[in-house]
Amino acid sequence: MNISVVIPLLNEQESLPELHDWIVKVMQAHQYSYEIIFIDDGSTDDSWQTISKLSTQNPHVKGIRFLKNYGKSQALHAGFEKAQGKVVITMDADLQDNPDEIPELYEMIKTDGFDLVSGWKKKRYDSVLSKNLPSKLFNWAARKTSGVKLNDFNCGLKAYKHDVVKHIDVHGEMHRYIPVLSKNAGFTKIGEKVVQHQARKYGVTKFGIDRFLHGFLDLITIWFLSRFGKRPMHLFGALGATMITIGFAFAFYLGLDKLILNPTGRLLTQRPQFYISLVTMIIGTQFFVAGFVAELILRTKQDKKRYTIKKEINLN
Repeated sequence: MNISVVIPLLNEQESLPELHDWIVKVMQAHQYSYEIIFIDDGSTDDSWQTISKLSTQNPHVKGIRFLKNYGKSQALHAGFEKAQGKVVITMDADLQDNPDEIPELYEMIKTDGFDLVSGWKKKRYDSVLSKNLPSKLFNWAARKTSGVKLNDFNCGLKAYKHDVVKHIDVHGEMHRYIPVLSKNAGFTKIGEKVVQHQARKYGVTKFGIDRFLHGFLDLITIWFLSRFGKRPMHLFGALGATMITIGFAFAFYLGLDKLILNPTGRLLTQRPQFYISLVTMIIGTQFFVAGFVAELILRTKQDKKRYTIKKEINLN
């Protein structure tokens, strides 16, 4: 199969038939073998009924329905697990991503040899204050922190080599930083393509201002995982050793001063250096324990499945 199109969605029943027809038109024009995987992330409208109807009309349409709303990252993870195409294309279901971009994205993966190609919505039709400016700030911070030189990490229109989606674990709200996860997994040939952004035609946006706070927190998590995800003891051990060294230095000074330099001076418990020494040694020990626990967790198998599927269509 040439292409798998993975589309997470939440309450997008109005746009689904038009999006489906548009994708099919592109696939037929270029004679691609394909599948379209819709992931219904707990919609409360008739999105699932629309997907079911499309699947009866077109056997290339497949569907996954979550028991409740788990988030876009979990939806993408479920779609990636089922995708069979040599190239996997992700896009949003709100018609703001243009399916006509698919052939060029496909060629960049197959012909140019990229592991991942991210869309760049250079000209946007979103609100300047609510989305454009915060997105620019996020993208700048992500570039500086991760070293991945992309202008638009948030763009839902992306193309992946099959191996990439099978080797990355997208969870929490990490879908914004899939290029960083790919780089950390060893897929370093990451490209970017300017894509057309279209104004929303149906419904309302699902993202509020709180997503930007979550985005910053996720960025910190990504930075930590990329630097110390495989060796947490290097960070916690270094911090712990530093704190314990400071504590012992103060303790040695207090002991030397009390026993030799000034035996008749104040009691040790009346001196601030005593409490500095005590607190730093306790904190240092806690850092060491945190490092050991983190190392143990790394060696423990974890279940990557963080969602419950209610129904599937045309999926084995």
